[in-house]
Amino acid sequence: MGEPNRSRLLEYTQGPTAAEVPEARRSSLLDYAEATPPPGPSADGRPGPRPGVPPYETAVFVPAHPRYVDAVDDDGRPVRVPFVVYELFEHPARHTAAYAFTTVEKLVAAFGEAQPWVLTSIGPLAEALGERGGTVVLDPKVAPGRHNWQPADVAAYAREVR
Repeated sequence: MGEPNRSRLLEYTQGPTAAEVPEARRSSLLDYAEATPPPGPSADGRPGPRPGVPPYETAVFVPAHPRYVDAVDDDGRPVRVPFVVYELFEHPARHTAAYAFTTVEKLVAAFGEAQPWVLTSIGPLAEALGERGGTVVLDPKVAPGRHNWQPADVAAYAREVR
């Protein structure tokens, strides 16, 4: 099925060799999504998505990073519990927003190579933010040079969580 998923955090501390850097390729998931006709009304009579609104399960790349909480398990041993934090932004018209991108290239163009991200479905992300008064902005225009994460930040974070 290909190479296993691997964190990019360590690449900034160790640096990949030229032979280790795979050629970027387009996700076949996007091919399936583009080849699928837009959904019509559902079986229970609910309308399908409005024109220009992506289907619920559309995969998007969202700026995010891992966090860890030190805790104690049921046996009293210390454990580190991982979770993902979505990075939220102040949007002039929409207040609190998660920025979602349809391709990783668009995310990198907006926030730089060092920006950590997750691939998620837009529907659950929009629902979770909507419950908290936020929204999702798809493929936003971001001011050039506004990189929240620099390679040194990622390297420091990788050392911190080891």
